[in-house]
Amino acid sequence: LPILRWLPRYSRAWLPLDLLAGLAVGLTTVPQALAYAELAGLPLQYGLYSSFMGCFVYCFLGTAKDVTMGPTAIMSLLVSSYAFHEPVHAVLLAFLSGCIQLAMGLLHLGFLLDFISCPVIKGFTSAASITIAFNQIKNILGLQGIPRQFFLQVYETLRRIGETRAGDAVLGLTCLSALAGLQAMKSHLPQAAPTEPLAVRISCLIVWISATARNALVVLFAGLVAYSFQVMGSQPFRLTGSIPQGLPAFQPPRFSLAAPNGTVPFQSMVQDMGVGLAVVPLMGLLETIAIAKAFASQNGYRIDPDQELLALGVANVLGSFVSSYPITGSFGRTAVNAQSGVCTPAGGLVTGALVLLSLAYLTSLFYYIPKAALAAVIISAVVPMFDAGIFRTLWRVKRLDFVPLCVTFLLCFWEVQYGIVSGVLVSGILLLYSIARPPIKVSEGAVLLVQPGSSLHFPAVEHLRDSVCSRALAASPPRSVILDCCHISSIDYTVVVGLAELLQELHSHGLSLAFCGLKDPVLQVLLSAELEGFQHFPSREEAEQCRGAELGGSRTSTAESPG
Repeated sequence: LPILRWLPRYSRAWLPLDLLAGLAVGLTTVPQALAYAELAGLPLQYGLYSSFMGCFVYCFLGTAKDVTMGPTAIMSLLVSSYAFHEPVHAVLLAFLSGCIQLAMGLLHLGFLLDFISCPVIKGFTSAASITIAFNQIKNILGLQGIPRQFFLQVYETLRRIGETRAGDAVLGLTCLSALAGLQAMKSHLPQAAPTEPLAVRISCLIVWISATARNALVVLFAGLVAYSFQVMGSQPFRLTGSIPQGLPAFQPPRFSLAAPNGTVPFQSMVQDMGVGLAVVPLMGLLETIAIAKAFASQNGYRIDPDQELLALGVANVLGSFVSSYPITGSFGRTAVNAQSGVCTPAGGLVTGALVLLSLAYLTSLFYYIPKAALAAVIISAVVPMFDAGIFRTLWRVKRLDFVPLCVTFLLCFWEVQYGIVSGVLVSGILLLYSIARPPIKVSEGAVLLVQPGSSLHFPAVEHLRDSVCSRALAASPPRSVILDCCHISSIDYTVVVGLAELLQELHSHGLSLAFCGLKDPVLQVLLSAELEGFQHFPSREEAEQCRGAELGGSRTSTAESPG
């Protein structure tokens, strides 16, 4: 258990820092949990149900001191797509996602995430930030009955903008302005030196606490305003409404769903989730590991990716027993945790305890929270996810990577799963094309010197044969070939067969093929194949001498693939 690495050497000096960090993260978690449940299309208490188990589990199983787990904007968006606004589906999705993540951790399958390229991730997160933010415009404007699909949402919102409720719009824009102002204050707040006067240090501390707990302060302010109007006998805002008080029952997720015309069995529920059973656990793993790696490198410690998979899988499986929907690492709350000076994962115990206290005693107060305030919290959380610079950077650095970025970005507005799957497929095709068409350098002289620029795999063998034969036979007179294999670290059986056919084809025209610079694994494969006419020289120079080739003054041309 990772907890055994730091608990025996826990210092008393760490305790106040962990308490402060846990409290700061908790004040951020509670209002965000309510807002993210709204985004997921679930009753608001499910946001709180999803916010404490990950904190407790990660304290025991996590390897990064800064990471906090719980509901996030992206995961809530995915849940809204695959759980159909049905709590039973959402909880079952958490259980199944946790099982998949747990299996991947145990089988050390974390490397699969490496096949999701950076352009795909950036395209998805940028599209998700726009989708999530626009999804909350209806709550800022006080509109109801807006469809979930993005394009229909845009159309209906613009068509019905005249129905905007003035109270919700004014409150929502005020909350957005306050959140942006507090964030700007925090980013420009200088570090108070110990030599500064006490008043200056206290002022900096007050500003830092206010900016860190800005979500809680804004929601509290909006709730007090709504309560004041309620007391005066009028209510210009749409309110959150009643939230059941008390802790969730500890029970396994339901594997069937009661419906008006019968019972929906487990198999049908799984079929309804479809590709979500792959997208949700993979995106959860991706978020958690990316966040853990980022903060670990920033703070000078290492993480164990497979252990992170196990921690997330256990958190989702156990979370489903307390009615949690799928959770993952939260970048925003992890940043608050790091900036608060957390020393160990024990800060998560304080955050989880604060969420439990809110469920036990404060849910009656959440009745007066306006939906416009929660919408402002979500919008302020997702706006930084949009990375406009990545489009310009990829266009400047490598335009081919611009293709999966745009495919993912555009299709995510249609359906999230189509965007992610299409982006991964396009990235895979580009990767396979570069494997199938490796660069091949050809030097012409008395003999033809051919040098593949990377390892040879079966899709590339025909390309190599065509390049060699076309140049060797088209020369006048036809020339023998030396294949410089210094860049080839591995080959497969199909490549061996292709090389054997190349040897035979050149031999039928009275030409020879010699190999040089073979690495031991490749040499062993070729020797085991017992190719007819196989000749190998340790170096290119020896091969040239043996063939009597004079390469000085030769001209060099490169046959290189567009990729």
